[in-house]
Amino acid sequence: MSFHVVVGAGPVGRETARLLGEEGHDVVLTSRSVGSNALQNVRAIQADATDASELSRICRGADAIFMCAMATYHRWPTDFFPIIDGTVRAAEAVDAKLIVLGNLYGYGENTDSPLRPDMPLDPTSKKGTARTIMWQRAVGASVPAIEVRSSDYLGHGAISYFSLVALPSIIEGKPTAFIGDLDATHAWTFTKDVARTLVAASCYTGQWGRAFHVPSRHASPRELIRKIAEMLGREVSETRSYSVPEMEALGMHELIEMSYLFESPLLVDSSDSEALLGVKASSLEEMIADTLRDHL
Repeated sequence: MSFHVVVGAGPVGRETARLLGEEGHDVVLTSRSVGSNALQNVRAIQADATDASELSRICRGADAIFMCAMATYHRWPTDFFPIIDGTVRAAEAVDAKLIVLGNLYGYGENTDSPLRPDMPLDPTSKKGTARTIMWQRAVGASVPAIEVRSSDYLGHGAISYFSLVALPSIIEGKPTAFIGDLDATHAWTFTKDVARTLVAASCYTGQWGRAFHVPSRHASPRELIRKIAEMLGREVSETRSYSVPEMEALGMHELIEMSYLFESPLLVDSSDSEALLGVKASSLEEMIADTLRDHL
């Protein structure tokens, strides 16, 4: 079996480490605060990905490095670059393959839907520009690199616009507000499917230097709200969309920049991942049940 390092101990990083460990690999899970760990074949080591020298020492002998670390959302344009640079330098130092967890922001708001992984990146936001530069630095490394791009997360412990803005009100049975066109079809990505795609991508035998999309499920925000309420046995008394002035008044400044993602249909083509990696999307019901694990 192989030795792998997962950088970042959020829901996706931990699930990726778990899957690799259960396959029999030797795994190190690193984060600035890794917390408790009881995962098979996984060692948790506290480390800062911006310290390339220390990360290189941890990664010595690694076959692959999974870059799943996150930066504080409003600080992406500054804090993400030292993280990707440290991880790239560590991968180059130990000659390890690099699998980067990304998202759809780099395509920008002028790209036609459905999004395909071979489409050019054309970011129209600060966060999309940051993600694009991160991938450029990864793919420009001297080691093979692949990016796995996901849409908005569902899953236990996942932090997304939906989990922050709409989910608490649904759980409490209160009138629910979200953003954008509530009837526009949107791609929702399960954190466990993200991890499965990352692990499968690490075994890809074709040409690297490319991206894969995580297989996702499509539903409008209104449909997702209704399904969650039904699973909780709640009534949806009112559903509406926040206006931009309301978002500004509520301090949702970071959300305003990315609200275009919800203003029209956002469809994701993951046929490459399904055909070449053998990964398929979990059902929307399974995604919702895992999201609500602490409330059912």
